[in-house]
Amino acid sequence: MDAHRTVIELPHATVSALEWRPVAETGIPVLLLHGGGADSAELSWGEVGPALTQAGHRVIAPDHPGFGHSPRADWPLTQELLVRHVGELVDTLALSDYAIAGLSLGGGMTVGHLLDQPGRARTAVLLGCYGLMPRLADGFRGRITHLMSFLLLRSGLLGAMTRSYARNRPAMERGLRDLVRNPQARSPELVDAVLAEAAGGSSLETFGQWQRDQVLWNRLRTVYTDQLASIRTPTLLVHGDRDTGVPLARIETAAALLPSATLEVAHGAGHWVQRDRPDSVIPAMLEQLRSADAPTTRS
Repeated sequence: MDAHRTVIELPHATVSALEWRPVAETGIPVLLLHGGGADSAELSWGEVGPALTQAGHRVIAPDHPGFGHSPRADWPLTQELLVRHVGELVDTLALSDYAIAGLSLGGGMTVGHLLDQPGRARTAVLLGCYGLMPRLADGFRGRITHLMSFLLLRSGLLGAMTRSYARNRPAMERGLRDLVRNPQARSPELVDAVLAEAAGGSSLETFGQWQRDQVLWNRLRTVYTDQLASIRTPTLLVHGDRDTGVPLARIETAAALLPSATLEVAHGAGHWVQRDRPDSVIPAMLEQLRSADAPTTRS
């Protein structure tokens, strides 16, 4: 099922989005938010979108400002402004009864939206979610790793290293091994697509701006953990047990704190969990959407 690309004019940004429309819309619409780095709606949701649409859902997957086909916004990419951006998407698309799902950065945007506008989304899915840990890594070594990352970000060295890495195919292939553990899923076509996004757009520079806002010298600016108990929206957490960026233990803690949560562990998967294990992730998402569509969940 092919996607239609559309332009969405928002109060504070203009974004490009992929949209899949079913022959018969029998399920609630789904808003999909991609991750950071060299990511886009097509890269993260190109396989998920058609599968959800086949089940009767209208699916909208925007490129965040400065990513994919979307131009950069004239405002700094902070977490607070990205959460505002999600609210503007929901309003402009006139979504009154919908599901929202996000990967990594998009997962943090999803949590922020659930907190900012409680009760609007009927259900949510968090994949490799950002905003659930105090630093970039756990333990004593994690504190050192976090501090070094902060220094590299502030000096500009991390950006230079990332740009160099993005032009080097062998380096990109090595880096993707941590994100996509399954060698079959880590195809030459995926490597080509990530290299093209890294080289052809402003995603890495835009993501670096967000990182500089979020990574303080001793902690991350945004940690939603203490607020999770206030989220009443039924939420599915999907996580790879070989995710080296966000430890599974952090997600298990989040699942225990959320009042209505289900945890789906994708065995053998890394951080880019839906690319790594679509055979596990897509059925779990469809089941969450079926539960949200059930008559007993309607008010």
